[in-house]
Amino acid sequence: MDDRERNTFEQIIQDMAASSLRCIAFAHQQISEDQYEDGKEDKTLREDCLTLLGLVGIKDPCRPGVKKAVDDCQRAGVNIKMITGDNVFTARAIAIECGILKPGAENIIGAVVEGEEFRNYSHEQRMEKVDKICVMARSSPLDKLLMVKCLKQKGHVVAVTGDGTNDAPALKEADIGLSMGIQGTEVAKESSDIVILDDNFASVATVLRWGRCVYNNIQKFIQFQLTVNVAALVINFVAAVSAGEVPLTAVQLLWVNLIMDTLGALALATEQPTQKLMEKSPVGRTEPLITNIILQSVPLPLLVDMDNLLVESKFRHCHMSLQIPCSRLQKLSPLECR
Repeated sequence: MDDRERNTFEQIIQDMAASSLRCIAFAHQQISEDQYEDGKEDKTLREDCLTLLGLVGIKDPCRPGVKKAVDDCQRAGVNIKMITGDNVFTARAIAIECGILKPGAENIIGAVVEGEEFRNYSHEQRMEKVDKICVMARSSPLDKLLMVKCLKQKGHVVAVTGDGTNDAPALKEADIGLSMGIQGTEVAKESSDIVILDDNFASVATVLRWGRCVYNNIQKFIQFQLTVNVAALVINFVAAVSAGEVPLTAVQLLWVNLIMDTLGALALATEQPTQKLMEKSPVGRTEPLITNIILQSVPLPLLVDMDNLLVESKFRHCHMSLQIPCSRLQKLSPLECR
């Protein structure tokens, strides 16, 4: 094979890889019986002087629902990066097919890199370029671990998927490790936090949706607790200082905490996630659980509860004041008749 033919076949291989085809080359070589016997003993055969027979491209398409799951995650503010051992052309084509890379975005400098290139960066260069990287091809498990560390150092909450034993360090280092339940090894499952039973990336979007739902329900329950308990505390304190008695007894407070809180927690725990949750921005690592929005929404219900309880307490106090003279008159009336 001369250089012109070699360049032709290399271009064919590159075109097949750009179409997300995994290229397999078939070749043969005529050897003597002695060479064959020597190769059987050494378990090695010469790989030079081969005659190319042909090229075969194998299509490995994305699973149904992967592109929609990627789109849902991106709309939710999640930046997805693909780290693979495939060559650059195949990795770029698969990323475009899955929606990780938009058509034309692959030409952006730094969006697609090789693992060796990323590995040879200095620490400052990696920290500068890691946010722009969408696809890393020809990468090793060490490259995946380096990327996870860089993203965490920049303050990102990192989730990593993997199925091999070599992925265990990255799964442990990440904030959330997701391993595959079917093809994943036991080492990967033990190193992960969540096991995806169906090996489908669409389940990652489901995990994200339910995680946000749980976080949102916890915030709602905290808001409910602040409103009820602070209102009861303020009313009892004000009534004890001003009137010398508390309108809410210990039994009533126990009823509130045992019955109302239990029913409220049950209602919030069974609330299903909505698509609107996926349109919110992700919560940062340092963002407080009790936000300013929750604190600003507490005073209005608090004032309403306080007004209702104070009015009820005043009405009950007046009603008891009217009952006392009547009972006294009933006791005094026989004496007056005499």
